Order: sequence, then structure tokens, then C-alpha cells
Amino acid sequence: MVVALFPVQDDDPVFDSAGLKELAELGVTHAALFRDASVAGLVLEGWAFAARDAQRAVRAVAGTRAGVRTLQPLVQMAVSSAAGCGGDGRE
Repeated sequence: MVVALFPVQDDDPVFDSAGLKELAELGVTHAALFRDASVAGLVLEGWAFAARDAQRAVRAVAGTRAGVRTLQPLVQMAVSSAAGCGGDGRE
């Protein structure tokens, strides 16, 4: 998983068919796009996706962008309730 942060320009980043094809070729199987008034974030996941391709993935979705920052996970885990896993829910 990689999170790429980049400044928002006049045009909104979008998932179009060409960009999605590029992401698939890079090994991305899940993608999410976030933004506020000044920054956009692209979350990319895929077992065959390499973090070194994050800049290329951002270009596929957002065009040429300067100032792209790439964040890689320190910890990634699934969380569930104890009751849902056979526990009694008491501490």
C-alpha cells in the first residue's frame, strides 16, 4: 500500500479509463482518491504494485504533478471485535 500526496491544481484528478488501465498495468488492484481545498491523496494497493511506481500512478490519475510526496505504511492490520471472533466481549 502507498499513499501519494500532491497539491491540487485547477483540474481535479479523476479515474478515467486510460488511467485505470495504467494502474492495472502497474499492479494496482484497489485505489482511492481523497482531496481537500489544497491537497489530494491517492491510496494505492495491490500485491504486484511496487512503491517505486507511485509517481507513475499519480501521473496516470492526475496528470503531470510536481511536489508529489509518497508515504509507505509502517503498520497495516485488520481489526475485529472479540465478540465477533468467539470472545465474550468482556475485558
